[in-house]
Amino acid sequence: MKVIPLSEGSFTIDHTKRFVPFDTGSDDMEQRSKGSLLVEIQPFAVVLDHSILLLDAGLGHIDEGGMPQIHRNLAEAGISPGDVDKVLLTHLHKDHSGGLVSQDLLTGAFSPSFPNAHYFVQRAEFEEAFRHGGSSYDPQPLEALRSHERLVLLDGDGILDGSIRYTHSGGHSRHHQVFWIADSGETLFFGGDEAPQLQQMRFPYVAKYDFDGRKARDLRRDWWQKGREEGWTFLFYHDVKSPTYKEY
Repeated sequence: MKVIPLSEGSFTIDHTKRFVPFDTGSDDMEQRSKGSLLVEIQPFAVVLDHSILLLDAGLGHIDEGGMPQIHRNLAEAGISPGDVDKVLLTHLHKDHSGGLVSQDLLTGAFSPSFPNAHYFVQRAEFEEAFRHGGSSYDPQPLEALRSHERLVLLDGDGILDGSIRYTHSGGHSRHHQVFWIADSGETLFFGGDEAPQLQQMRFPYVAKYDFDGRKARDLRRDWWQKGREEGWTFLFYHDVKSPTYKEY
């Protein structure tokens, strides 16, 4: 099992929920709008003997050559979009779902970014994205997945292919889910925005941006304790400096 962090860099976000690129070497937080938060974005590819997984899909930025950033990052790891056969989605906030679809620059039409992949998301989370939209969700590009034959809508908890376990956790967004991937005696844990950074696992606190901050805090505490006891490898979506962690 090989884990490949796909860092998209650092951004600031304010009340508008717009993600603005931030160069940590030259930009100044004081020059950003009041209340801005610094956020790092990092999907993951996981290569198994029989499968290539994508864990969340990034912001969906297009580079100067017209290539989606998620495709470029995968290409640098030797993976083409057609190689990905499963996209595991914790939730559909814009910074986790922007790379799910790609837009044709001539026609403006959206299509799924990974043509051979099945997309796994909680049914209620998918419905929430269309029902509320707003600043956190962008339902327009997600229309390309609504009738897609490879969209798999999950209900509650379960197991995929015998080795991927998912649980409806509901801490960060109302219908957030988390994943465990087991292979060759190793367990990966991907907690999306409920386990976003190493620092938040070590020092859990109630975050105002969570749907249920107390629940998210308690989940982090429980996962951290159990994961350290059982030797999980944690994957952190919002921690470019510490993308993975395992206690030995």
